[in-house]
Amino acid sequence: MKGKLIIFSAPSGSGKTTIVRHLLNKYTQQLAFSVSACTRQRRDHEVDGKDYYFLTLQDFRQKIADQQFAEWEEVYAGNYYGTLKSEIQRLWDEGKHVLFDVDVKGGLKLKEAYGEAALAVFVKVTSDEEIQRRLSGRGTETPETLATRLAKVRYEQSFEHEFDRVLINDQLDAALAEAEQLVQEFIQS
Repeated sequence: MKGKLIIFSAPSGSGKTTIVRHLLNKYTQQLAFSVSACTRQRRDHEVDGKDYYFLTLQDFRQKIADQQFAEWEEVYAGNYYGTLKSEIQRLWDEGKHVLFDVDVKGGLKLKEAYGEAALAVFVKVTSDEEIQRRLSGRGTETPETLATRLAKVRYEQSFEHEFDRVLINDQLDAALAEAEQLVQEFIQS
């Protein structure tokens, strides 16, 4: 089996993580989740190698210099996130297709790096009001951080035309069914 990459990217509040979790639960024999590397501090409940590969800033930068990342980004000042090529290969060696839940820029970088072996799906909600409702409903946003997130949503939406497919997530059941169909068609092609 030649391994493939299935990339789900979306602005905050679009539901990509819910969709990815559903697919991982449904296709346990075919799909595996790519664990990202990062330089941020590990939280108490997190496990290295399961939640993230936690690297020092020096180690992360050395891996960049050694071209060990399929994609990487400095998301916040001094906090790097990326996908190790070795992680993709590890999952392919297990006979799995690799499923990603990544930001828009990371998704496009993965698509560029892996070409036809990758399916890049942009998840979106058609209503700005619905995005605002979802983000506000998390209870983690101040008015200032909400405004910042909404501005970033609008910016990230400008990239949707660069993805292979756009998945509308206005109705979760319909979005999950369409995501299943996209995955099945792609891994069987």
